[in-house]
Amino acid sequence: MNHPEPQMAGKQNAVDIAPLLTILNHFHPVSPAIESYLNQHVDVYKVRKRKLLHKEGQPCEHIYFILKGAIRGFTREGQKDITTWINVENQLVSSIFSLTYRAPSIENIQALENCELLIMSLDELEALYERFPEANLIARKLLQEYYADAERRAFIARLTKAENRYRHFLIHHRHLVNRIPLKYIASYLGMTLETLSRVRKKFSVGLMLPGPTAVPIALPIHRDPAAVSIPPPIHRDPTAASSPPPTHRDPTAGKYSS
Repeated sequence: MNHPEPQMAGKQNAVDIAPLLTILNHFHPVSPAIESYLNQHVDVYKVRKRKLLHKEGQPCEHIYFILKGAIRGFTREGQKDITTWINVENQLVSSIFSLTYRAPSIENIQALENCELLIMSLDELEALYERFPEANLIARKLLQEYYADAERRAFIARLTKAENRYRHFLIHHRHLVNRIPLKYIASYLGMTLETLSRVRKKFSVGLMLPGPTAVPIALPIHRDPAAVSIPPPIHRDPTAASSPPPTHRDPTAGKYSS
């Protein structure tokens, strides 16, 4: 197997592919024959933070599965660094364009953290498809997932307001907010770091809806169980009796009074 160099930090002797099998079994049961093939042809590598797994302009000959760490894809426009995607544990990464067309890739792949990866060559992947028809079914379902993610990225790019782009990021990628350096999130969202800081400050106090009476809105986010819970918005029944007037705190008293 021809592995990219010198970006790799060193091959490991023991290969535990259980995390990969868990993901693949989610899409379709993995046969013992496929599991045996993967055990024979998948290697484990560690790559250091900020190192490149792949450089644009060269054919990408490998596909990676992230056991530990975070990886981004990026390209350059002049002196501008543009992050195109960010993936973390239990996700596959590669240059799909290069793998599909056997052509030089159009983006770089870089470790954002010290990473531990599973790696397989393109030739071994093609052999897997040829020998095991069910592997093609798994691949199709995986491609559907990643195509859907690409569609979400295209949607973000077409939103004109920075606030809406960040809200969409929170909905789908909240787990990255406090993990990935803000400069890469800003680049991914197509805004400056200063703009992202301003938007995050707005979200920390609640966005305001336009109109005669501005009210804070709760963000429709996927909550992290370890994060502080956010109360859901209240939906009022129009047939119910009107709500009692709000209470006002008496600054001279120790309790709330009507």
